[in-house]
Amino acid sequence: MTKKTNVLIVISNMEFGGAQRQIVELVNNIDNSKFSVSVCSLSQYTPLAEQFNSNIPLYVIHKKSKFDFSVVFKLAKLIRKHKFDIIHSYLFDAEIAARLAAKLSFTSIKIIGSERNANYTLKPIQKRAYIFTKHLVNAIVANSQSGAEFNAKQTGQPKSKYHVVYNGVDTNRFKPQSNQNIRAELGIAESAQVIGMFASFKKQKNHPFLIKALQQVKKQGVNFKLLLVGDVLYGGLHGSDNYTVALKQLIQESGFSQDVIYLGNRDDVERLYPACDFTVLPSLFEGTPNVVLESMACGVPCIATDVSDNARIIKHTSSGYIVAVDDIDSLSQYILGLINQPNLLNELSNNAQQTIIEKFSSYKLSENMEAIYSSVSCKNRL
Repeated sequence: MTKKTNVLIVISNMEFGGAQRQIVELVNNIDNSKFSVSVCSLSQYTPLAEQFNSNIPLYVIHKKSKFDFSVVFKLAKLIRKHKFDIIHSYLFDAEIAARLAAKLSFTSIKIIGSERNANYTLKPIQKRAYIFTKHLVNAIVANSQSGAEFNAKQTGQPKSKYHVVYNGVDTNRFKPQSNQNIRAELGIAESAQVIGMFASFKKQKNHPFLIKALQQVKKQGVNFKLLLVGDVLYGGLHGSDNYTVALKQLIQESGFSQDVIYLGNRDDVERLYPACDFTVLPSLFEGTPNVVLESMACGVPCIATDVSDNARIIKHTSSGYIVAVDDIDSLSQYILGLINQPNLLNELSNNAQQTIIEKFSSYKLSENMEAIYSSVSCKNRL
């Protein structure tokens, strides 16, 4: 009987974020006959872990402070105890802790890093930490071509270490459905024009861009509802608490604040996408945004900014729209076009769903990750 490859996935937390959602998709769809996968969170805040299949072990090594180095030793102990073959880390804190813990475990464990974004600004201490530990990493999985190129440039890793695996979406969970019940629950008329934005309240997501574009739409006499799904990051991380205060003030002064519906973080987003006619993701930078994939899988077209690999996912004018960051005029015109042309909206909807089924399913995600785990594990046994 072939021995299973024992994989430990380490992440900074399991809150409502894109990387966390992809871990759920991966561990729930990976081939259990070949891989045994466990997850370790460096925070006690683990709401998305509730979506793991029952056979997925979850370990919590709580990081008590910014420089709590005891996490490294506890993680090394966990590696030795369970004899993991591979450690795969997500997000900065977990990346560095995993690299050092693997080294201090004095085992033959292989280390896989991740890149989930592109074209953001690394703090000097983060860049030094990545460069200092880069020789420990056996492979890096980026969820976009631009992310792989960005990470290589920032850290000096050879391009041979990189693999691109696009995010995947569960097409059984995210699929077209009637919006009648959910709109009734939300108090939205069936005939209303509903625009959705699914994103945490943080600077990266660039909510003000959408608000300013919608002000132009409102001046054209067009009525709509704006559905905001997401909330401030746990503990106000990355200044998201201050960002949220400023965002809500901007909305209050927008002239359409009465038409904005705040839903916070939700674990039933597959029901909320169909409540929308289309969605908008105006991010300043991304990797492969889950919300674009999820929206399209539900047959809800998306307008997204031309960052990272968004243009590789959305075929402009065929399955959605790509707009330059902060091109308010173009965004407002695309929004008006979708509101005023229901036949076009239906065409984009069909094309969007088909794109996800063919190229960005959870099955594709797990299949691609299995190949990387197998490759790294084989090298481990040489």
